This record gives sequence, structure tokens and C-alpha cells, in this order.
Amino acid sequence: MYKKYRGKLLCFSPPVMLATFIIEFGMAFYTLWRYKMSTISRLAFVTFIALGTFQLAEYMVCGGLGWTNVQWAKVGYGAITLLPPLGIHILVAITGKKMPILVGAAYATSAAFIWSFLIVGGAVGGQTCNANYAVFNIHSIGSQLFGLYYYGWLAVGIGLALYFGNELPTKRKTLMAMVTGYLIFIVPTIMFNIIDPSSVRGIPSIMCGFAVLFAFTLMSKVLPDTCEVIRQSNNWLQKIFQRISNS
Repeated sequence: MYKKYRGKLLCFSPPVMLATFIIEFGMAFYTLWRYKMSTISRLAFVTFIALGTFQLAEYMVCGGLGWTNVQWAKVGYGAITLLPPLGIHILVAITGKKMPILVGAAYATSAAFIWSFLIVGGAVGGQTCNANYAVFNIHSIGSQLFGLYYYGWLAVGIGLALYFGNELPTKRKTLMAMVTGYLIFIVPTIMFNIIDPSSVRGIPSIMCGFAVLFAFTLMSKVLPDTCEVIRQSNNWLQKIFQRISNS
């Protein structure tokens, strides 16, 4: 399957999709091993799984394995549709505030799109594999609404983090890490589309390719600041380091 990609730029092509899937699922299980289960660690775990699932679905669409291309495309869209409400939920959990209406609204709109993609016939159509990214085709009106949903909740998340970053100075560092995580996959995607306008059709593929940077931010900045490390894991690591230092 990889022959057609030889000599071409492999930015978001199947080998990179597979590698990203492995990295993101690795982050998910590292979170389970490293941190005690809390609201934030659970949400981070689900976020990593959702990101990895999209990469797997994208790989299967390009590789032609398992289900049909349309079935894998539906799974991929379902996975990435969860990401905006998960981000909102993580931000609210960081602040320690209770915002059931906001979080509920985010999940409700997500559920509506997931239902549309998975159940409604024709909501997700054919898709193609370019040299650098996959193109997922949905109805033009649905695509516009989905873009409004996605970028709208990302904007709400950034605004929420900036607002509470000023109101809660002790949590400002963590909230700004979330803003940084958002921007490092939104801005490159927009720049990519400006440089190559034809790539707009591949936004889900391109955005989730850059979203691995958000995953790294979540893993390296947010989780260490907000979640308690499992003591047994710490002791186990300390024993290993002691043995190495004594040898």
C-alpha cells in the first residue's frame, strides 16, 4: 500500500497516520499507568483515545483494510467530533468551577453531529487519499455547520481559559498551557490552508495531524500540573534508578 507514497511528502500520509495512532494510544495508556484517576486524567485519556481513533480510521481509509472506506470515515468523524466538548470539560475541571449548562451544551451539540455522521444515510460520502492527507467528503451545508461547531467551541475554550487565567492566577499557567495547545494545532492548519487553498477539503486530516502537538501539551504540561502521580509507580521508578546508580 505504501508504494504510491514513495518520493512524495509524507506529512499526513498512512505511515505518519499509523505512527501518530501508536503515539496517541501510548499516551492514553501512560496516563492510566502514571496518574490517579480524576476528572482531568479521565478526560485526557478519552481525548488521547479519540485522537488515536481518528488516526486509525484515517489509516484504514487510505489502506483499504477492515470495514469500507465510508464506515471508517464515519468512525473518524465521530471520534474528532468529541474533541471540542472534551476540551471544554477539561478547562472547566481545571478551574474547579461548576458549569453544567456550558459543558452540557458542548456535549449535546457533539452528540447531534455524531448521530448525524453515524446514523443518517449520506451524511458522510466518499473520500480520497492524497499524497499528504485524506479528504473526507460530507454534505456542503453539513460541512459548514460542522466547521462552525468545531471552531466555535475552540474559540469558547480559548476565551474561557483567558478569562479564568486572569481570575485564577494560581491556575493561570495550566490554563495558558491549554491555550497554547489549542493554538499549536489551529494556527498551523490555517497557515497550511492559506499556502495551499486546495487543502481546505482535507482539514480534518490536517488538523488532527497537527493535533498530536496538543496531545503532547496535554501530556507534558496539563496532566503534571493537575493530577496526582500514582505512588506505586513513583516507588517503582525510584527503585530502578537506585539500582542503576548502584551498579
